[in-house]
Amino acid sequence: MQAARILETALYVRDIAEAVRFYREVIGLEPVGRQNERNAFFRCGDGILLLFKAEESLKPAQPGQLPVPTHGATGPGHVCFAAEGDEIDAWRQHLKRHGIAIEADFSWPNGARSIYFRDPSGNSLEIAEPGLWG
Repeated sequence: MQAARILETALYVRDIAEAVRFYREVIGLEPVGRQNERNAFFRCGDGILLLFKAEESLKPAQPGQLPVPTHGATGPGHVCFAAEGDEIDAWRQHLKRHGIAIEADFSWPNGARSIYFRDPSGNSLEIAEPGLWG
């Protein structure tokens, strides 16, 4: 058996409304399903980015809710979004217009370029050329 792909990945945030604005307006992701004070979901390509309010994900499911086990993380998480090489400079300018600092911008030994920045909750976000892993 071998997993075919990652279907979803999660980041833990301090404020859902703030995170929703960031991922919709800055990153350009489309919300999926209903948002509430505990979580929000976004489509990204053929995968889903889950955003959970960190302390809420540690609470057990209440009667009548789906029996999703508690989960969570402490400290900043990391997600890398794919962009073609000629798009990375456009992303830099887009992030700058939104007042978001670029923490790093470099080319890996295989020639793929990455830029790193933070979301409002301090999660480390990366935009990299797909060739980074291929």
